[in-house]
Amino acid sequence: MSQASAARKERVSSGEREFIFTDADFEFIRRLVAEKTGIVLNDAKRNLVYSRLSRRLRQLGLEHFADYCALLKAGDDGELVNFINAITTNLTSFFRENHHFEYLRDTLLPELMQRKADRRLRCWSAGCSTGEEPYSIAMVLRETLPEQGWDTRLLATDLDSDVVAKAQRGVYAQERVNGISPERLRRWFLRGKGDNEGMVQVRPSLREPIVFRQLNLMQEWPISGPLDFIFCRNVVIYFDKPTQKVLFDRYAELLPVGGHLFIGHSESLFKVSDRFELIGKTIYRKVY
Repeated sequence: MSQASAARKERVSSGEREFIFTDADFEFIRRLVAEKTGIVLNDAKRNLVYSRLSRRLRQLGLEHFADYCALLKAGDDGELVNFINAITTNLTSFFRENHHFEYLRDTLLPELMQRKADRRLRCWSAGCSTGEEPYSIAMVLRETLPEQGWDTRLLATDLDSDVVAKAQRGVYAQERVNGISPERLRRWFLRGKGDNEGMVQVRPSLREPIVFRQLNLMQEWPISGPLDFIFCRNVVIYFDKPTQKVLFDRYAELLPVGGHLFIGHSESLFKVSDRFELIGKTIYRKVY
């Protein structure tokens, strides 16, 4: 056992935290997170930061958060990716906030089918996490649009490169799809056998229209638009109001007048952007 490991073990056995985590460490991490991701961490997130980054300190054999902060200050790009992946939150499920998918199926897609003579549809899942959201969107698109004649592309992005890789693989534990109807499971998923029993995998036909990419919303977007709709749910809650305003303005630039924006259940554009009108529960339409 290394000297650092022994010291950590002794602290834990005496009831102390495993790693020394000072106010200065937290302040540095908070500033770096805001700079690199736009996410604002308040004091209530201190324990979350400690919990998520402790794993990195163990893997690196470090004893103090100050040592980890020094590593980040030194400009280690590989560790910066691990840092961002550890901090960002990834909580999702298939057809989460199902009223959005019902609106997409019953209202928005029929409207687009009527007025889009070019039969071209472009959409974006911004903050796709481990893929449940874009695959849910893709199921609705596949089930609603005619099988032939539509050019459909769905961009799915997330800040966390690890979850983007997981989303692209499209492999999930059986319990992750328990809320999906048997008909949908048969149509869109393959059941694992042998060593993969208890797992399911998205069928290639569902994955085909989706383009997965790692993307930091605070940086340049390789997206020209126009898009027909954007899902950005439970993402902006981590940003302060000025950052939210900039973000929603950038979304508006990618949507035509009448384009739709879906946001999370605890989010609102009230006093943030007047470029959208509220037309349903956390469903907005661009007005200018």
